[in-house]
Amino acid sequence: MTGASDTPGLRRAWGWAAHLRDGGTTPWRDWAAEGDAHGRHLPGAQQLELLRRLNASGPVPATLAGRVLEASAPGRGRPDLELVGSVEPLAFGPPPVDPADLDADELLRVATALLAEDVHAAGLPDVTPSRPRPWRTRYRLLGDPMLTDPRRVDLVSRGRPPGGRNELVLVVGTDVGQMLVDAWTARSIGSGVTPWGDWVGRAARLDELPDRIDLPRLARTAAERVGVRRVRVVLDVDALPRLVGVRRRLAAAPALSADAVELARRTGQVLGLLAVPAERRALLRQVLVPRLAEHPGPALVLPQRRVRWARERARAMRDEVVRAGYPVLGDPDGLLPVERPGVTQPSDAGVLALALRLLVEVKVS
Repeated sequence: MTGASDTPGLRRAWGWAAHLRDGGTTPWRDWAAEGDAHGRHLPGAQQLELLRRLNASGPVPATLAGRVLEASAPGRGRPDLELVGSVEPLAFGPPPVDPADLDADELLRVATALLAEDVHAAGLPDVTPSRPRPWRTRYRLLGDPMLTDPRRVDLVSRGRPPGGRNELVLVVGTDVGQMLVDAWTARSIGSGVTPWGDWVGRAARLDELPDRIDLPRLARTAAERVGVRRVRVVLDVDALPRLVGVRRRLAAAPALSADAVELARRTGQVLGLLAVPAERRALLRQVLVPRLAEHPGPALVLPQRRVRWARERARAMRDEVVRAGYPVLGDPDGLLPVERPGVTQPSDAGVLALALRLLVEVKVS
């Protein structure tokens, strides 16, 4: 918004911006006092409303308030919007809006930009790699990424990296419904992915499971390399420590709510503008995910309309694994989808509320 003209409407808008900068929570439609311009451009409706909601959630540091008002709204969506009543509508472009009418998605565009900046600024923690132990079980973990990735990281930290001569290939999985959620979650905190509904819908239409949870294909490819006797299909993760030669329990992935995973997905899109892919993945998993795990909520589950398809894929997977003769640790029927508590879709309102909590949690030095 430009402050080139001086009108009662624009002065009212500047008064509201000053009110919000000072911690106010009055909605735009209820605001009447005028104020002086504070800069060349008035912040957009998205930024102003986001700050109002932050103020309503609790005290907002002055530094954060300033960042919100100066933020941009990256990605697809409308540009910074004028406040209705502050300017005359133009013949072209989006019309002025009442900020209270903005949907959560518009506000999330600004919030995730700020959150991505915080994650990037935090940087990666220093980790001293452990020297590999000479006498260790040679293994390789494949399968469900949310079951294998954190356990692999844990093993490496203990001086037990994967690979080596005569390695034992462990293809790890659980019920297909949960594996679909896990595959999408791993992509959300990794290289990026489309929204959950679109992603799982496409998989069902194509009748294809993602590569990392196609256990028969993973086992078959491994068997061609190391032989069937060196492959295990693991459906009981509690059996993994013994198989990889450790006594202590292996680290599991932190529990993330559906809204938390969606917030990570959206933040990762913006973070990709600030960091190269490998750094982005590391920042999401090592910086953002631990913070998200501190805010529990309903987990994501497979939509009911996709259960029949998932059950058919699970039966085919079970039959192929058993027929191929791989040793199976756990019940092969454990591949069949089971009913779990949770929600079938993240909530934009819930994702926005979580983003606000994370923004105000950042400690400013």
